[in-house]
Amino acid sequence: MTTNDLIARLSAELKPVSRFAVIRRVLMGLGLSLIASAVLMWMWLGMRADLADAATTMPFWSKFFYTLILAAAATWAVKRIAHPLGSIGVSLGVIAATIVVMIILALVQMAMSPPEEYMAMLKGRSVAVCTFNIVMLSLPLLVGGLWVLRGLAPTRLAVAGAAAGLAAGAIAAFVYSFHCSESAMPFIAVWYTLGVLVPGLIGAITGRYILRW
Repeated sequence: MTTNDLIARLSAELKPVSRFAVIRRVLMGLGLSLIASAVLMWMWLGMRADLADAATTMPFWSKFFYTLILAAAATWAVKRIAHPLGSIGVSLGVIAATIVVMIILALVQMAMSPPEEYMAMLKGRSVAVCTFNIVMLSLPLLVGGLWVLRGLAPTRLAVAGAAAGLAAGAIAAFVYSFHCSESAMPFIAVWYTLGVLVPGLIGAITGRYILRW
């Protein structure tokens, strides 16, 4: 059998792949992981008791949209990096810009407050557990993100793992916001952001090995 014959035989059995196949896999992997993370949050931490009242306040929605934008941008990064030589520059730009905006809002809030309140705004009531809780809630999502990429074709494994980790951390932060009663912008800017970045680092390290072809 010649090389051309072998190529012809292999290509004869190929079936067209839907242009939405990657998006479906991303939504399936991260969607099911989101459900798992939400169930874990509900059973482990519980929903905040004053959620209905909190939903009428600006701080709640600031935290809501902060984590939601980060989650959307990072999820799009997973979709992009799933392709060979995929670029996530735009997603990283959105993530960086969103974090900068939150830092600016935090600085503005601090500038409008007396200095003696700075530490209270930064530490809140849950500084000891906030980032840890987000990272724990991100673990099912990180597994889901890595599963998504294992079935696709990323070529930059550390970057792909980082994208999966950032998506996991951001979605977990979004889930955690329905439990957390912290509302100060400095607290959100530091500890929520750290809760997003730590899974990104974990994903970058583990992705180099787990995503090998």
